Amino acid sequence: MSNNKKILLVEDNKDDVELTLRAFKKNNLLNEIIVKCDGAEALDFFFGKNGVAVKNYNDLPILILLDLKLPKIDGIDVLKKIRADKRTKLIPIVILTSSKEPGDLLSCYRLGCNSYIRKPVDFSQFTDTVKQLGLYWLLTNESPQLL
Repeated sequence: MSNNKKILLVEDNKDDVELTLRAFKKNNLLNEIIVKCDGAEALDFFFGKNGVAVKNYNDLPILILLDLKLPKIDGIDVLKKIRADKRTKLIPIVILTSSKEPGDLLSCYRLGCNSYIRKPVDFSQFTDTVKQLGLYWLLTNESPQLL
């Protein structure tokens, strides 16, 4: 499945990036996946180095998979900034993290994440989680960007 709907994966762990990409491919979720390795890169993708939005509306991803424990700018601050901008605030954001901190979960929902998923350690569970995530957010969910 691919229809030019881009996914932004913000993840600093190379092994988790590779597992995510493999899980999408294994489940025939063939969307373009743009990988950013820290929070600063993710924000630059949307807003440029000087804080001014530089992306065309049509270039925005349909889904953001966001880790919380990121170098430079953490995932919670990335979530805040994306939700504060009128062009990006409606993009679905799924927190995909190993954090088990109840405070992280609560903060993310208060800031407007659409889902909070703890990364399974087992590869087959991880693959199944990514499959379900992809099928829901890429096929079932109606995005306001498409209306």
